[in-house]
Amino acid sequence: MKSKTLQLVLMLSFLSVSLFAQTLPVGLLENVEDAYRRQQLLGKDTTGSSYMVRPLFMYSGNDFALDPDSSRYSLHKLRKLLFSDPGSKAEIYALPVIWQQQINTHHPYGMNDGSMIQAKGYQTQLSAGLFAKIGPLTIQLRPEYVYAANTDFAEMNPLTNNVFFTTPYSKYYNNIDLPERFGTDPYSKLSLGQSSIRLNLGPASFGYSNENLWWGPGVRNSLLMTNNASGFRHFTLNTTKPAKTPIGSFEGQIIAGRLDSSGAPSIASAKFNEILKKPDDWRYISGIVITYQPKWIPNLYLGFDRTFVVYSEDRGSGLGAYLPIFSSTQKSSFDDGSSPTGNKDDAARRDQYFSAFARWVLPEAKAEVYFQFGRNDHSNDLRDLLVEPEHSRAYVVGFRKLVPLTRPDEYIQVGAEVTQLEIPATRDSRAVESWYTHYQVKHGYTNQGQVLGAGAGPGGNMQTLDVSWNKGFKRIGIQLERWVHNNDLFYKFAYASLDKNQYINRHWVDLALGMTGSWTFNRFVVNGQLSLIRSLNYQYRWKDGKPGADYWDWNKQDANNVHMKVGLMYLW
Repeated sequence: MKSKTLQLVLMLSFLSVSLFAQTLPVGLLENVEDAYRRQQLLGKDTTGSSYMVRPLFMYSGNDFALDPDSSRYSLHKLRKLLFSDPGSKAEIYALPVIWQQQINTHHPYGMNDGSMIQAKGYQTQLSAGLFAKIGPLTIQLRPEYVYAANTDFAEMNPLTNNVFFTTPYSKYYNNIDLPERFGTDPYSKLSLGQSSIRLNLGPASFGYSNENLWWGPGVRNSLLMTNNASGFRHFTLNTTKPAKTPIGSFEGQIIAGRLDSSGAPSIASAKFNEILKKPDDWRYISGIVITYQPKWIPNLYLGFDRTFVVYSEDRGSGLGAYLPIFSSTQKSSFDDGSSPTGNKDDAARRDQYFSAFARWVLPEAKAEVYFQFGRNDHSNDLRDLLVEPEHSRAYVVGFRKLVPLTRPDEYIQVGAEVTQLEIPATRDSRAVESWYTHYQVKHGYTNQGQVLGAGAGPGGNMQTLDVSWNKGFKRIGIQLERWVHNNDLFYKFAYASLDKNQYINRHWVDLALGMTGSWTFNRFVVNGQLSLIRSLNYQYRWKDGKPGADYWDWNKQDANNVHMKVGLMYLW
């Protein structure tokens, strides 16, 4: 019996060594991951991955070993062997060096940039590292260093906004850790970045990681997990490739981790005296994501994800406290009358999010469609869900299509995505929190001062249109984007005032026109973006702190901004 057990362990260890490699970091130069996702639209991807649970794991024997660019240095050259010992099955590799830079000329702009922060001026991020494996054990050390000039810009100020804005603005920032500016000095930080240590057996992996996660089908936004914020420390149990069963393939991940505050001085507190100090406590996050590809419907991927956030001192003990993700999704199941709203879930002082999503790939049409629908509040019961499914909802919906050109492997990609986070009309009849804010978890759904989910932010809406020429990793394109900032805050402000009709045209809306590109030069992959942004009603500002008599014709306070990004990756 012991001999058979030993043989099984050795076999699993061999499978792990022969198949397992490092992860492909979320947002790797933005276009690198996407180059492989496009292979699936072309019918050339045989991994079966949903591309909805990331980071992706690179291993021999799947399409990550292909070279869609037909160049010498492709992604399977993402590491360089430094040491190998066949006897112990130990190997050490050097990971590629990645250097990202960006600049904003007028005010902070941008999203999905990981450990970078919202800042004006020059900012840079540098990462490199080592990957080692010994049998089924793998260690990935990829720290990140960020420096930001963090120069001064026009922030929210009650003196330049209507006095009625003060209270709604203060209440908003009392429920989220999302500083406009990270202090007044240059910002500098070294973090674990995309580092992890894992034990891998077949398609399963258990370990401790600081990597960014992306859950869901969205390209520009996703509701629960993205690389909009810095990666956070977490234990993880996940699949490394689709697990095949008689009814189809599954992917999934369960996490338990720690979220930290920004630690940024509250500049707004000096201007808005109603802003309060937040609890000095870290937050515990637990989450789950599962995707399913039905055997009978090829290229259809279904999934859901769920997260809970609670201050560590409020977490409690027992399995239910550490893994509330397996609890009921109906408030009536927790009702014990112990909280003001009459349910135990509120008394537990937890903030929960849930979403369901789908992605359908159409290789014949070289296209895909996807959507994600989420809620940040439990329904009381099934009847409540059926009567008001839109309560506390948010959604992401999008499509992409590749149009072949006359030259081989060249395509025009057309993509569009719509993200809606603004609270729906149920706000007028029942209490509801903005996405990523919470009245009990005062730091909200953030890590180190940035939202974990959609970069559009609380109360934000975004529409993106992207048209580009693509060939492998090479890409040149145009991006049009409309970003409505925090309409929830705007309506709380406008409808709290006595002159609400004077504010109907004062939404803060960014209109962006951008040129994007990615190119390969031998061992290098370069990407860039240059966006011209017109911020209408920037910071909801207007002259003299109040609007004029004519709400269609007033002294508009708009702003122009230039956002530029350049990234460089060296392939071994």
